[in-house]
Amino acid sequence: LKSNGAVVGWGYSYYATPPNGLSGVTAIAAGSHHSLALKSDGTVICWGAGTTNTGTTPNLGQSIVPAGLSGVRKVSAGFGHTVVLKSDGTVQAWGLNRTGQCNVPVGLAGVLAVSAGETHTLAVRGDRSVVCWGSNQNGQRNVPASLGAVQFAAAGGYHNIAIRSTGTVACWGHNFSG
Repeated sequence: LKSNGAVVGWGYSYYATPPNGLSGVTAIAAGSHHSLALKSDGTVICWGAGTTNTGTTPNLGQSIVPAGLSGVRKVSAGFGHTVVLKSDGTVQAWGLNRTGQCNVPVGLAGVLAVSAGETHTLAVRGDRSVVCWGSNQNGQRNVPASLGAVQFAAAGGYHNIAIRSTGTVACWGHNFSG
């Protein structure tokens, strides 16, 4: 993301090359086979796999922006799903949903941040607690009881990491590599 709001991508061009004329971008995210941009007007532009069936990559719907989506303030991309945080504190997700990673918990509101992992999603609530949904194959939904209030949290492939309000770090989920 350039300082003038333009986006430059590299890698496999179908997934990485942004649409011509894309400007006014304030945030970007990249998934496994798709990319997305948040524009200054609160709309989202997606490109890459998910718009059509191309080659060996199936259409998972991760690049098909839901009709009427607006008021977005944060974006995140997982392996085959997309999640956004709207300005009203609600969350919307779409795309591959084999493990429930797009099934936003009923009543989830007042969210401050979202992050999409490989097959799960997490959110930081207004009270600084963390909620996770989707796959729990590696314990990535098992938010530690001792976590406490967090300042920041991010979903990885099969794990999560959080910075507590105390400045300490907590991780949970896949830990086969330490």
